[in-house]
Amino acid sequence: MFSRTIRGSILSTRIAPSAHPPTFLLPNRARYFNSTAQHVESPSDEFDASQLPSATSNTSTPLNTIPFAPSSLPQLPFTSLTPTILDPSVKELLPLLAAQPSHYISAHIHGRPYLVTAGDIVRLPFRMPGVVPGDILRLNRASSLGSRDYTLKGAPYIDERIFECRARVMGTEAEPMRYKEKTKRRNRKVKTVKSKHKFTILRIAEVKINNLEDIEG
Repeated sequence: MFSRTIRGSILSTRIAPSAHPPTFLLPNRARYFNSTAQHVESPSDEFDASQLPSATSNTSTPLNTIPFAPSSLPQLPFTSLTPTILDPSVKELLPLLAAQPSHYISAHIHGRPYLVTAGDIVRLPFRMPGVVPGDILRLNRASSLGSRDYTLKGAPYIDERIFECRARVMGTEAEPMRYKEKTKRRNRKVKTVKSKHKFTILRIAEVKINNLEDIEG
């Protein structure tokens, strides 16, 4: 009789399965949402439904997009498609430079400068892709152009309308096969490395300075 009374009292005080644990046992985040205090959000966090387009409007804006201000986009620098105007000093001294013979040019090929004149042969330290012997290449990157008394320098390159530098592809060359033995310390293994570098041969066919009428036209 006494044991049944104890058992009944224990069953009557058992916590229901649907009851939540006490608040002090919950983490801070769960305690925030389980408390009965009223949480007021700032006006900046509220969503303004008036910004969405109306369903009855005739605009082509989709309903699942929110309009944004154009000022929020990054502003890109404006680049004009019109060619740059030559400096007055260049217009004054360019005819004097063109009148003198034997012009030289510092042409850049794949980022490397080569100081050449008409008739020179250039041996590039790499195999230029996409060319065959007989092709004519126009070298439009140059940092300096001059003669005996005058020199025109670019910043960093000269305007390609001022000059014409053309090169003819003569062919490709290859050095003899090289063998080099490589070893490591405290290692009996010897590794033999082979290398055979290839070159591209160009001949400078023309170095010409254009007239001011052709440049401005």
